[in-house]
Amino acid sequence: MRRSMLLSFLVVLLAACSSPPSPPANVVAQSSDAAFADLSKRWLDGAMKLSPVSATQIGDHRFDAELDDLSVDGRAKGLKFSKDMLAELGKIDRSTLSRENQVDAALLDNQLRYDIWNTETLQSWAWDPQIYGQLAGGALYTLMAREFAPMPDRLRAATARMEKIPALFAQMRANLDPARVPEIHAKTVAQQNAGVMGLVDSMILPHAGELPPADKQRLEAAATALRAAAAEQQTWLDKTLVPNAKGDFRLGQKLYDEKLAFALLSPMTRQDIRQRAEAELASTRVEMYKIARQVLADKPNAGDRPESPTPAQQQAAIRAALNLANADAPTRDTVVDVAKAELAKATDFVRAKNLITLPDAPVQVIPMPEFQRGVTVAYCDSPGPLDKQLATFYAVSPIPTDWKPEQVASFLREYNTRAIAELGVHEGMPGHYVQIWHSNKYPSTLRAVLSSGSFVEGWAVYAERMMAEQGFRDNDPLYHLIQLKWYLRGIANAILDQAIQVDNMSEKDAMALMTEQTFQEEREAAGKWTRARLTSAQLPTYFVGLQEHLDLLHEVQKRDGAKFDLRTYHDAVLAYGSPPVRFVRELMLDLPIQ
Repeated sequence: MRRSMLLSFLVVLLAACSSPPSPPANVVAQSSDAAFADLSKRWLDGAMKLSPVSATQIGDHRFDAELDDLSVDGRAKGLKFSKDMLAELGKIDRSTLSRENQVDAALLDNQLRYDIWNTETLQSWAWDPQIYGQLAGGALYTLMAREFAPMPDRLRAATARMEKIPALFAQMRANLDPARVPEIHAKTVAQQNAGVMGLVDSMILPHAGELPPADKQRLEAAATALRAAAAEQQTWLDKTLVPNAKGDFRLGQKLYDEKLAFALLSPMTRQDIRQRAEAELASTRVEMYKIARQVLADKPNAGDRPESPTPAQQQAAIRAALNLANADAPTRDTVVDVAKAELAKATDFVRAKNLITLPDAPVQVIPMPEFQRGVTVAYCDSPGPLDKQLATFYAVSPIPTDWKPEQVASFLREYNTRAIAELGVHEGMPGHYVQIWHSNKYPSTLRAVLSSGSFVEGWAVYAERMMAEQGFRDNDPLYHLIQLKWYLRGIANAILDQAIQVDNMSEKDAMALMTEQTFQEEREAAGKWTRARLTSAQLPTYFVGLQEHLDLLHEVQKRDGAKFDLRTYHDAVLAYGSPPVRFVRELMLDLPIQ
């Protein structure tokens, strides 16, 4: 019987039945999964077309010559697309999807609602100039940083984007309401603006000779026009935006709670996070004091170190022990070199201990590009899921040339040699570099694009703890102390974010939390105060992600008992991509997908 005849017969049969029989469950599932696969593909296609810079980042190079449109019409087009996709997704019965697709559907639903909320409610396009600055720099950097195509092809795409960036600057000036722009946002972007031409001068123009004459002429003309536009933009930033930036960087409770729910997609509420973080702060300081007693045992003039200390005795002992670690630091000009050496040591340790399957794609330690500086000290820039075998960049920010000697000394105490080793564990081995390599092997591009910040950051913090527990750096107690100090930083991040955004925490109180309770140096704390005002709902991802990873680890250890194997566990956890940990838990433990 031909398919068309069978369908006609079924239509007549169903019309004659008052209670039509349900199709077999496997048929419904196949139909739902097929519908979701089609929807996912159309969302990816549409989202990449709307955000060409993101498309380049994930390895979709169809739109490398294009630039995001943040004009009124461009935003309206994006909003309609998200609402239409959400309406289509709502018509699919998720209970009939495969378990993997149930997870992806939940991620897509959250992202669509987040996009709509961001455009209509948060309206970051009207008050956050970072969006435009990062987009301008990222448009060029993502093309030039990795060799995903021959240099002439990337140069032509960069030329096309350089021609479009002046329009993006104009959109920025038209969209932003200085009265709503926080001063810290305006000043930061004004400082970063020169980084766009820095990319052109350092990464694009030196290769102009690799183009045919006509293409070279077009590139040079685009660079000249962009240089003039960047200068005009700098004047506007300095003379108009910064002096008139009067906005409040604090979101307030309603907006913060809504953004936090979207960003984390976690059962943990703001109140849960605060309660758990404050408990962990106290218990971690107790653990640090025990180590401090050990390392100070044979040191003269180390002060009183009773088993049950007063708060002042605890503070003094931990500070004295940390000072021992701080004394072993790189010089001002060797921070990046030390980062390279420590990453190599971590790689050798992970391989020797057989802790996880290692990547077959390279990682490179690089100085952080100028347009990215001013928010964080380091980051991991992994290739997109469609550019699987290209290099990962572990970017480290050089010490600013205008810093005074006391500022440099403060920075190098915070980023002493052991701390740089810890940084390499977090960003590289076996942190972000390893985890995202595993994530990119998962077949769902949708899941890779919608990766969870709390899973990714939580894994990196988990890697720090795991490496210390496994004896990295020869079970050095000072390294363990630094690892716990870094955990305190993650705890402080979670407290700071909501305390600043919701509870109006002052700079004085924020600095006290960081420099006194969690032992951060002044330069680190000052930088975090800036970061906490520039961002929201990102700083808690480290703490929340770690707690969820640890909870999952303990559940699997309890389930497996004597059969538990750490490498097997690590490979299994990372085999699902980077969804929120709650979904990995449900998949690993064969629980219903909530």
